[in-house]
Amino acid sequence: MSITTRAAVVESGGAPFTLADVELDEPGPREAVVRMVATGLCHTDLGVASGGLPFPLPGVLGHEGAGVVEAVGAAVTGVTPGDHVVLSFTSCGECRNCNGGHPAYCATWLPLNLIGGRRADGSSTISRNGQPLGGHFFGQSSFAERALVDERSLVRVDADVPLESIAPLGCGVQTGVGAVWNVLRPATGSTVVVLGAGAVGLSAVMAAALTPATTIVAVDRFAERLLLARELGATYTVNAAERDLGEALAGITAGQGADGVVETTGNVGVLRQGVDALAARGTLVVVGAPPFGTEVALDVNGLLGGKRVVGLTLGDAETRSFIPSLVRLVKDGRLPLHRLISTYPFADIDRAVRDMGAGKAIKPVLTF
Repeated sequence: MSITTRAAVVESGGAPFTLADVELDEPGPREAVVRMVATGLCHTDLGVASGGLPFPLPGVLGHEGAGVVEAVGAAVTGVTPGDHVVLSFTSCGECRNCNGGHPAYCATWLPLNLIGGRRADGSSTISRNGQPLGGHFFGQSSFAERALVDERSLVRVDADVPLESIAPLGCGVQTGVGAVWNVLRPATGSTVVVLGAGAVGLSAVMAAALTPATTIVAVDRFAERLLLARELGATYTVNAAERDLGEALAGITAGQGADGVVETTGNVGVLRQGVDALAARGTLVVVGAPPFGTEVALDVNGLLGGKRVVGLTLGDAETRSFIPSLVRLVKDGRLPLHRLISTYPFADIDRAVRDMGAGKAIKPVLTF
């Protein structure tokens, strides 16, 4: 028996989100039905909705869901009805990287999460009037009142923490925090530079503030975001609309360069500046994703001082241990995520999209 629910459907690339009744498929043995309480809006959702990625439209997006489990398939063991869950990406659970604790680098990550729109077996999770829609987005498609979720997307969390305060952990926050904790791992006295003070960048700033790094630099073009970055732990800020980034970073680091850089903007010019600003043996983490096929030119001799450029997906996090730890930090007030969040009723999804595009909202969270 299928479940009818209300979802935000994107009809075609560049079209707005429109609310419509859709049908969820029967939960498979390793799936659960989750009643959504909140879901974050991420630039990845907007990129797919614009037609910038080959995801099958019309479809239902959403990949920062949080809700309450209503029903589980016969083989699901990690959660039971009534559990509070944060939804994250899915993975096969069987390839070398999944088995090695790196599910963000699952062999089937792209089709399972970002571009397939179907389950691994090709079947559809969402339909409308008998016609399949693109779904299974990050194993969840959480822009809906009910979501059919892969077991490996489910992370059980502390029921005492309001779900609208932790929905963004599943993607944006996990990504920014993981860039710092899982890749850079700042040593005592080191310098961390964060390029872009959006949700991912500010998450990286908050994460850096919980490490022994002594210099934390936030870079953006909007003064109000840089002000917030300071309040969240940045020790220096650079307004790239007013100052040359290379000169500013050379001044802050006394010419030594940055030990770690997190690039969140997806702008290859900014990425190049970040690599050039690295210290010897410094590491730049590439987080921001430009359109598929984008290339960047680097100074090869400049890399020979032991510089590292590392790509990153979703913080390279093992979600079932990482996300509950972040929830605990939010609960204890040590990861002040509420400073990034603006809430909107689900029906106002288009207003949330506009506010995000205009820079009015750093991390919109839709509530049900």
